[in-house]
Amino acid sequence: MTSPSSKPRATIPIVPVDDETMVSLYAAREKIQPRSVQGLFANWRWVMVWITQLVFYGLPWLEWNARQAVLFDLEARRFYIFGLVLYPQDFIYLTGLLVICAFALFLFTAVAGRLWCGFACPQTVYTEIFLWIEKKVEGDRSARLRLDQSSLSAAKLGKRSLKHALWIAFSLWTGFTFVGYFTPIRELGALSVAAALGPWQLFWIFFYGFATYGNAGFLREQVCKYMCPYARFQSAMFDKDTMIVTYDAKRGEPRGARSKKADPKALGLGDCIDCTLCVQVCPTGIDIRNGLQYECIGCAACIDVCDDVMDKVNYPRGLIRFSTQNGVANGWDTRQMLQRALRPRVLLYTAILAAITLAVGLSLFLRTPLKVDVIRDRGALARMVEQGRIENVFRLQIMNATESPQRYTISVSGLPGIALDSSAEVEVLSTEVRAVAVRVQIPPDAASPGSHPIHFDIRAMGDESIHVSEKAAFLVPR
Repeated sequence: MTSPSSKPRATIPIVPVDDETMVSLYAAREKIQPRSVQGLFANWRWVMVWITQLVFYGLPWLEWNARQAVLFDLEARRFYIFGLVLYPQDFIYLTGLLVICAFALFLFTAVAGRLWCGFACPQTVYTEIFLWIEKKVEGDRSARLRLDQSSLSAAKLGKRSLKHALWIAFSLWTGFTFVGYFTPIRELGALSVAAALGPWQLFWIFFYGFATYGNAGFLREQVCKYMCPYARFQSAMFDKDTMIVTYDAKRGEPRGARSKKADPKALGLGDCIDCTLCVQVCPTGIDIRNGLQYECIGCAACIDVCDDVMDKVNYPRGLIRFSTQNGVANGWDTRQMLQRALRPRVLLYTAILAAITLAVGLSLFLRTPLKVDVIRDRGALARMVEQGRIENVFRLQIMNATESPQRYTISVSGLPGIALDSSAEVEVLSTEVRAVAVRVQIPPDAASPGSHPIHFDIRAMGDESIHVSEKAAFLVPR
């Protein structure tokens, strides 16, 4: 990481106030107006914008088995993910997914730096979209800078109003889509048209819309630099063989302007012509020539613009490029750097990620789409019935995790002569949770007084692979 001394220091203003001196400890934020850039990595960023947004905005509109394909129905406590129906009892799968995402992030960061931040992070994606809208309304970077410095006029007010109107409309649509993952989106659309949204639906649409509007429209790089924890702990996952955006100081320094036809060696100059375009295109406003900095999100905009400049002055590309610190220091080619990719840290992350992914995948594949909770009837723990038999009453909460009605048979075992004195069959509708009261009896003197373990066995009729065995306790009074 670059030492603080290698960066230009902001001047701390000292303002006299009567006989006292007020020292500001905070540097004023300078608004960043990044220059648009074309190139390989800029194209890849827009590919990721399209992919991520088509998934986010399109997924809630997909149907599966006559219902929304992906729906987290918090009110009914059911989560639909295509053919899967999950319940709160399946929370372990969410934990597994979060662990997989964490180790995937560790792995990708150790290998290729902050590619997630530069190409797929929602903050980057929405900032890219908002900048595109801003460019279409207000013009390119130079036009926007002139507009910022100009006095208020009808033209300026009109452009700013149109820009913010488009930003707000896009943000509200984003909030609407987000809520559409928790409330069926077609129903949500009908409620919106009828102005009949509930208070929580309305709150979350505006809350998420406001967050999008504020983060992508105003905060922008401030989120990456000061609010996102990833930028702070990334140095713990970087090493000298991590692929990052690097500036080749050996080749570029000393930098300086020169004629296109001039020989830089004769002038004692490196290949960097000090055009500062790499700074102008940076969304976080850093100068990559100062070395690796935590503000760098790895978007590679500086690589695209520098390669374009190198083409224009007939110098080789790659003055700024994706490389490793060891690669730059030792002059390694791509093959040599890739050989260093399979180092112990990367292999460990890969092994853990593969093991957890395999475990979660197998668990989902082998998951039984039936869940049963056994609850004792607190009103009558144990009682004597006809012919001296002893009876316990239980309530079975049967959850059908399939999308078709199922008939189940209920049986009990664990004590001599134990039997059900209630219906042994029950029908549960698709994705329904049904409570069934069952009476369990044993013959007199079949067990000593106290608590005895028994097992309820619930099986789907017509599909023996769907069955669950649940343990309970049968009480015999003294």
